[in-house]
Amino acid sequence: MDKDLFGKALLDYYSNNYSEDLITSTSISDEDVLPLPYLFRHFSEMPKLEQKALHLSKGKVLDVGCGSGSHSLWLQKQGFDIKAIDISEGAAEVAKSRGVLKVEHKSLLEETETFDTILLLMNGTGIFQTLEDTPKYLKHLKTLLNPDGQILIDSSDIKYMYQDDDGGYWQDVNTNYYGELDYYLRYKDEEETPIKWLYIDFETLNIACASVGLNCEKIRDGEHYDYLARLT
Repeated sequence: MDKDLFGKALLDYYSNNYSEDLITSTSISDEDVLPLPYLFRHFSEMPKLEQKALHLSKGKVLDVGCGSGSHSLWLQKQGFDIKAIDISEGAAEVAKSRGVLKVEHKSLLEETETFDTILLLMNGTGIFQTLEDTPKYLKHLKTLLNPDGQILIDSSDIKYMYQDDDGGYWQDVNTNYYGELDYYLRYKDEEETPIKWLYIDFETLNIACASVGLNCEKIRDGEHYDYLARLT
């Protein structure tokens, strides 16, 4: 996020300076459009997994990677004590401008408060970056949980993206875990520094959680190889 193009795009949209969408791609996929209006969606426009996670929230809530603050705003309106954080300075500024009362520009690993619910949505495992780093993030998340607290996180099993026309898979066994991708972002002819982004299948997440003393329960499957899990 060196250039914070994500934050610039959100600020442009919020400031009625919307002229272009974000362009994303990964090391295994072509360019795709990420419409800026989608990042400002209302509850009724959210995927079922996100709606379920918000309905399951309880107590004091941390919204990790809050973006424009859509999840936080909905929870705040329901009366929750919600704190939102994002590594994008522009995103944090937009979330605050939209009315989220507690917003901080910081990374998850910098957080020290404790919570009853921690939300990591829109492929929340992405911030773990690699499978090797996943236990480090899970251990830190565990320190942020109050007694009987929960982490609600979503991800996808992207094995299908490696499928051949004949139904076989073309994964290179000499490379890292297949869900570890390089993620590219472009906005108004500027390119962001590529980042690592992790998609993790449920069984692999379950194993990683067990290794750090967290229980992992699948809440429900989504419509396209995605799922919502609860960690306790």
